[in-house]
Amino acid sequence: MLPLELRGDRDVATPARSILEKVGLGARLDHYPRQLSGGEQQRVALARAFVTRPSLLLADEPTGNLDTHTGQAIIELLFALNAEAGTTLVLVTHDDHLAVRCRHLIRLDSGRLVSQESARDRQAA
Repeated sequence: MLPLELRGDRDVATPARSILEKVGLGARLDHYPRQLSGGEQQRVALARAFVTRPSLLLADEPTGNLDTHTGQAIIELLFALNAEAGTTLVLVTHDDHLAVRCRHLIRLDSGRLVSQESARDRQAA
């Protein structure tokens, strides 16, 4: 609810409950962060990021501290919420399997542009 409160929204509980349901945590509404697993905490982070329906979302290594199975579930959820919200997502990752799911792929090495391609370029190749 905090992002909505900071924005000055009057009704913060309804959208917060709704997004927590979408990320599969509706039953954990009254739990403290220390009572949640790493994957559940990451789901809360996604809910917090999307509850305000931002036009731009920056995600830096969203699966960095998660096991493979949990990481995959978080990525599926991230892309689903992104598609639903119509948000522009800028994703930073070292995971090539994740990177190629994005429409545009920009590779940097030591802060320098190495390559740039779109999904269309990858399909044509």
